[in-house]
Order: sequence, then structure tokens, then C-alpha cells
Amino acid sequence: MSFRSTISYSDPYLDTKSPGTPVIILTGMGCSYAEWYEIIQSLQQTNRVLSFHRHAWTEGDGVHRTSHAVRQLQTLLRKSKIQEPILLIGHSYGGLIAQEFTKRFPEQIKGLVLVDSTSVDLHELDALDTPVLDGFSSDAAWQEQCRHYATKTKEQLNQLLKPVLTDAQQRLPKAVQSALIDFQKEPALYAMMGSEVEYWKADAARIRIDPFPDLPLIVIARDAERAIQDGIDEGLPESELRQVEETWHRLVLRQATLTEEAIFVTATEAGHSIHLDRPDLVLSAVTKLDFT
Repeated sequence: MSFRSTISYSDPYLDTKSPGTPVIILTGMGCSYAEWYEIIQSLQQTNRVLSFHRHAWTEGDGVHRTSHAVRQLQTLLRKSKIQEPILLIGHSYGGLIAQEFTKRFPEQIKGLVLVDSTSVDLHELDALDTPVLDGFSSDAAWQEQCRHYATKTKEQLNQLLKPVLTDAQQRLPKAVQSALIDFQKEPALYAMMGSEVEYWKADAARIRIDPFPDLPLIVIARDAERAIQDGIDEGLPESELRQVEETWHRLVLRQATLTEEAIFVTATEAGHSIHLDRPDLVLSAVTKLDFT
């Protein structure tokens, strides 16, 4: 068979070069496509799978916005000589990028999967009364932390962060785990994240303006109760977690109204990293759209 059975998950770009409809994975903020190992290994049997690490792409002005990522994807498709319509997967912040790309280039989309995607109405989360959560996860605090990390070397980040993997990530092969650890020690990653956080609400407001094309769409949402319990286990207040989850679920559900034939799926027993907790749902969505 012609697909690559061995993939280096530390490369800036992924291209399985396998036959089939191209599937592009746009990862969440601060996430590596290596987390998608199980999905990639399965999809490459039937599809060509591509992804990339946004921070590895040199931007002349040092700014990273959704529009920059859209240009990165256009360049990737051009250099990969992909001319047929693609299946696009966007997780979290990657879903915000996917929504902009789909609005700007609908003729290039065969189908779209939004996996617990950031909403164009994410500003609604700011209206919640969540002082404890805001104390360490506000945009301002996040930007400050990311910019601090961006000034460090890889060795300093290793000492400062002491990178660890989640339980789900620890189930992946050792080589993939190693790639994920190394990924967390990249100063450019944090420079990019600081920029993305700085502009994501302005980008969301801009993306919201244009109408969404009527094309095949599957929206997958996390299990709110699972997410709440995960937060409680970390010592966070349940009342604040419930406010966030109720609003987040409403915003993700709203994405299922973007097209006439959109399908909404709740990923039971899955947190935000649905691709790790319930890869079967992502694979099922891609298969359904590929044969629509």
C-alpha cells in the first residue's frame, strides 16, 4: 500500500500522501497534531491526511490571527497540489479558523467537522460571574503568561513547565508522547498563543459578519457533566463551572444552525479533547461526510 505506515509526529507538517479525499486537521490552541495519532492512523487507510503546527510557520510581522492560519492552509493546499474539495476538521480554536476558511473558500470544502469548536460568539463567556476561573484564565493573564514563556529557551521551559502528559496522551505510543513533550518546550508556540488570544475575539466578531455557506456540517460537543467533574477534581467551584459549561454548550449547539442539514452530536464521556476521548465520533463524522 502507498500510505506512510510510520509518521514523524515531531515534523512541522504532516502529509500521509495516502490515496483518498484529503482531510485537513486544524488543531486547537497550543495543541499538536500528534494528539490525533489514533485518528490519523485510522484515516490514512482511506484518506490523505494533512495538518501543521501553526507556530512553525514564520510570519513576517510576528502576528498570528485566524486570517494568518487561513493563508497558511491555502499555501499548504497549493504546495501539496491539492485541488479537489477537502474535508476540514477544526478543534477548539482550530474550529474558529475552519469557520473563516469555509466562509472565504466554500468551493474548496466537501464537508466540515467542528469538534467542540470555539464560537464566533465567544464574547458571551465574558458576561459570566466566574471570579475564581477569571483569576487564572482571563485573556490578560493568559497573554502575560504566554509572552513570558516566549522569552525562554527550550531548556528553561523544560525546567519551568516540567511538561507532563494527560492520562489520555499517556495511552499513545512512546514516540508520540516524546513528540508531545518536546512540543510543549517550543518558545515560538507561546509567542503564537499570546497573539492568538490577543486577537481571537476581534477575529470572531469579524468572522461572524459574513453568511455561512450551506454545505455538509457535523458539530460535535463535549459532555458538559464530564467537563464539570474534571474541573471539580481540579478544585474549581462547581457553580462557576456550570455557568461556563451551560454557555459553552449553547454556543456549540448554535453552530449546528449554520447550515440546513447540520448534524449535532454530543460526545458522551468526553472532555474538550474529544479527539482523544472519543476518536470514534470524529472518524464516524469524516466517513459520513466523505460519502455524502
